[in-house]
Amino acid sequence: MNLGFYIILTAQFLSALADNALLFAAIALLKELSAPDWHTPVLHQFFVVSYILLAPFVGAFADAIPKGRVMFISNSIKFAGCLAMLFGVQPLYAYGIVGLGAAAYSPAKYGILTEYLPPSKLVVANSWMEGATVAAIVLGAIIGGILLNPALSASLLAGWQIEGSISVSRFAVIVVTLLYVSAAIFNLFIPRVAIDHKLPRKNPLYVLHDFWHSFILLWRDPQGQISLAVTTLFWGAGATLRLVVLTWAGLILKFDLERATQLTAVVAVGIAVGAVVAGKFVTLEKSVKVLPTGILMGFTVMAMILVNDWRLAVALLFVIGALGGFFVVPMNALLQHRGHLLMGAGHSIAVQNFNENISILLLLGGYAMMVKSGMHINTITVSFGAFVSLSMWLIYHRYQRVVAS
Repeated sequence: MNLGFYIILTAQFLSALADNALLFAAIALLKELSAPDWHTPVLHQFFVVSYILLAPFVGAFADAIPKGRVMFISNSIKFAGCLAMLFGVQPLYAYGIVGLGAAAYSPAKYGILTEYLPPSKLVVANSWMEGATVAAIVLGAIIGGILLNPALSASLLAGWQIEGSISVSRFAVIVVTLLYVSAAIFNLFIPRVAIDHKLPRKNPLYVLHDFWHSFILLWRDPQGQISLAVTTLFWGAGATLRLVVLTWAGLILKFDLERATQLTAVVAVGIAVGAVVAGKFVTLEKSVKVLPTGILMGFTVMAMILVNDWRLAVALLFVIGALGGFFVVPMNALLQHRGHLLMGAGHSIAVQNFNENISILLLLGGYAMMVKSGMHINTITVSFGAFVSLSMWLIYHRYQRVVAS
């Protein structure tokens, strides 16, 4: 890997670090405003709805201009969302603005890999990218927890002579804003690559038609269909699992928000390890053979209800993350490769984001309704794990039928 790839990697790391730290800062801000508990999963829904609504347009946008510039513009939108949160805009709406930037950012950050690197390096590049993203999730959770520590934040604010003039949660948002600025600076140095699959017309109706064509094309491709189904399920489940762990750690392990936030980082560490192992041992040609790992992951999630000691919880959450990282990285690489061949990197990743975020929206909606109805966290955890295992089994069964035919 050359210097250009590491610049892309660093820019992605900083932006993802800010994204993940901001989630916990926004949750703390909701608590500061005495918002209802079900606002927490709804907060993430405001973030992902942009991925769904803008999916037909952000892929075409990412393929129409250099992707480094797309990433810079997207980080600027995230920066504006942070400023809105600081200036008193309701956290749900401000986080939605950040989601607009994230929706535009995603097709560029992954699409540039297929344009900048040969297919033989895609699994390795994805393992690096997922590793960096997961490291950002880990550090984002840690930084979020540290910034939400009242004693530490008070000492930092006192050192800057602004103690008492700003709350702990708003101070955390300020730090996140600076992270977005750092990411934008690295975006300026991303290598320029040839513009790929630029649309012949900019008419919105044509863009919608082109997106629908890409959507159907990817779902009808046998390898694209399997990889798209797996990544759609994984990211929907992953977003929900993070909130499940936060609630479970508070109710079962009696953790406060700071410690529960850091516990979610354990899953991310596991994903990073699983991603590295997949990058080393799984080739693009053999990527579909990792599917049974997803079935096992669902059963491991259900085992959470048997744990009431934090040490066992750390071990179990690490295993859950490792299983997830091992099967999602090859699937991501396969999906990017097929999408690049069929329709262009930006288009295919926009289709991927559209599906994944519908999954996130639906699973978080289901989780929010369970919480609002007063369902016990153990019941939610078992239901969630069973859903993951059953869904992965159906996908794997579908793949076997396609191969047999």
